[in-house]
Amino acid sequence: MPCLIVAPININAAEGVVNFGDTLVINPKTTGKGYSGSGGGNTGNFIQTISVVSATNTLDPDVFDSNNAGNA
Repeated sequence: MPCLIVAPININAAEGVVNFGDTLVINPKTTGKGYSGSGGGNTGNFIQTISVVSATNTLDPDVFDSNNAGNA
């Protein structure tokens, strides 16, 4: 079935798949993992973070979280 878009669309950023209409398969093309300590992911104009002690656990026993080996 065709997709009819009536309103204007504004996409500022997309880190995934943006799709309109019919699809058979949508697969992720990239995967990633990031570690961030206390207050490390804050964004804004006037951020004030006070962290006396901060530790980030990076232990990952399962090794593969989001495997994309079969994506073409």
